[in-house]
Amino acid sequence: MSRGIVRLAECLFLIAGLALLDYYIWQQASTGLYQDYSSWAFDRELRGEPTASTDFLRYELARITGRQPLVNENGRAATETPSIARPPAPATPKRLPDEAMIGRVEIPRLGLQAIVREGADTGTLERSVGHVPYTALPGETGNVAIAAHRDTFFRGLGKIRPDDVITFNTLRGSYRYQVEYTRVVSPKDVSVIGPTPDSELTLITCYPFHYIGSAPNRFIVRAKQIAPEDAEMQQAAGKRTPGKRRAYAARARVAELPST
Repeated sequence: MSRGIVRLAECLFLIAGLALLDYYIWQQASTGLYQDYSSWAFDRELRGEPTASTDFLRYELARITGRQPLVNENGRAATETPSIARPPAPATPKRLPDEAMIGRVEIPRLGLQAIVREGADTGTLERSVGHVPYTALPGETGNVAIAAHRDTFFRGLGKIRPDDVITFNTLRGSYRYQVEYTRVVSPKDVSVIGPTPDSELTLITCYPFHYIGSAPNRFIVRAKQIAPEDAEMQQAAGKRTPGKRRAYAARARVAELPST
């Protein structure tokens, strides 16, 4: 093989490598920006404030430069947070529009925080944590199921422990859950997202966490809703309420757990 052909092949491989690196950086940056905007907009909606993209750009510029504006475009102090009494939320349909805002999930001990949107399709899971359609919503009786990729929003989920507290903030209220157990199941085991008699939360991601290719199993975290004071007391005492590994015959509307 002539040196010219070898050099041409090296150049082609270099260009391909740079293109893949550029795509990876762009994908990570766009996902991060999407999450930043969604989280900012969610906080603004909680306060009853507008969510114009121009306001977000001002906020990001002030954050990057370290200078917070004293007043907003209407002359109101930037630190002012009005207290708003919200009307009762209407009954939520069982199937929300695709990518509808659900809220924000947080696991403080793991430093995990991400926006949750409706849907468990590829597009939704690329940019946010996805709420599995037809499962319960936070604040409802039943099983709230959410899924995310093992190498993005649920990257640290393998370090979760029993008694860890998960907070799920929505426009309808803030709900706290305490982890009962984790388990590894087959993608066909849809019973884990089936209905439950109590208010519970199920987190789903692919497993093993560092598997190369399409991971064969799913890692499940099951948590039960608790009152805020219960979470503080149990965490301070370091006591664990034994979890019940209930297996309900779920009539799930999916044949397989989301691929994350």
